[in-house]
Amino acid sequence: MKEEIRARLNNPRQLELLYRSDRKGFEDAFNLLYPELAEHIVADCWNERLNYSGREVISSGSRKELLFVLVAALLAGLIAKLPALLSIDEDFFYPRNIGFIVFPLLTIYFAWKRRLSLRQGASVGAMTLISLVFINLLPNTKQSDTLILACIHLPIVLWFTLGYAFAGGYRNHIEKRLAYLTYNGDLIVMTTLILIAGMLLSGITVGLFSLIGLDIGEFYFQNIGVCGAAAAPIVAGYLTQANPGLVGRVSPVIARIFTPLVLAMLLIYLTAIVYSGKNPYNDREFLLIFNVLLVGVLAIIFFSIIEMSKRGKSRLGTAMLSALAILTMVVNAIALSAILMRIAEWGITPNRIAVLGSNVLVLVNLVLVTGQLLRAHSGKIELTRAASAIVRYMPIYLLWALVVTFLFPFLFGFR
Repeated sequence: MKEEIRARLNNPRQLELLYRSDRKGFEDAFNLLYPELAEHIVADCWNERLNYSGREVISSGSRKELLFVLVAALLAGLIAKLPALLSIDEDFFYPRNIGFIVFPLLTIYFAWKRRLSLRQGASVGAMTLISLVFINLLPNTKQSDTLILACIHLPIVLWFTLGYAFAGGYRNHIEKRLAYLTYNGDLIVMTTLILIAGMLLSGITVGLFSLIGLDIGEFYFQNIGVCGAAAAPIVAGYLTQANPGLVGRVSPVIARIFTPLVLAMLLIYLTAIVYSGKNPYNDREFLLIFNVLLVGVLAIIFFSIIEMSKRGKSRLGTAMLSALAILTMVVNAIALSAILMRIAEWGITPNRIAVLGSNVLVLVNLVLVTGQLLRAHSGKIELTRAASAIVRYMPIYLLWALVVTFLFPFLFGFR
């Protein structure tokens, strides 16, 4: 490692990649080598970087941002409590409006932070308002597949609207889309941590009050608990922006750990299917779980590629990701064939067409990404090309979500 550091000292990019490939080994080797390089300006900079004794402080951001987030968190809690406040049927409100509790508020935050133009801001506002009016005007038909599909796909549309605000429009769209996916990974980690801490605090609070004979459990969870859960993504989103390094080191570790674990799980799972006698061809619920598994594995592949492309290529890492992508294509092909068989035997329904379209889109994306991964593993291209293949395909998912949300109810007569 010492000789590699010495050889790359005048190439900052290569030195950074070497550091990211083995941070602890790099630090140990550099500290041993530094006395020989004390007059070198690059070495001096790295010495300060690696051995700075200052304490990292969690930033609360500017006063304006903090005030904005506090108001947004209160609004999120208020929106979540609208059924209780306005006597709205919860079964009507929550399936249709769950996405509006968080996404529009985060969208407003990034539209303000990125200084969107009036035209861009109007586009974001119009998309959100149209979505809100449309989903709440759909007939409240019992057992309506198109209504359920619209409620499932509308948050995807709102997620893309948030992504547009996060990227500040379409400028530098590839880099911004990658940054948005990274932000989502950090957001999930931070939100999970906040929710876990909130649950611990809630349990302690309810327990302490019960010791003095006051049962506040129902009131607490129906009011403070609901508002806190709604506000958690808002606060988490703000913290990841105000403190970029707060969870930036956690997400890559999670991706690195889960890639081999998911690969092993998928191998064992596919083997177990053969022996269990279960298959998605004659079991509707099993097919549903199969598709949920597919989406989860696909998300892990995407986040792993993005994180690995940032810290430099690893042959073992690209080999595992390639194997995982190929296995996921097998899972996708099984699910796709099962859906086609069900359509051939029992005809077309909104659910079957929606799942068929989603699986076809995922399969095409997987083929593109797998091809780039295999080329990256062989050294023909950089791994960043595989990451680019992910983000360039994202508008196709948006188009399909728009079709399912806004057209399916009319195409299938709201059934």
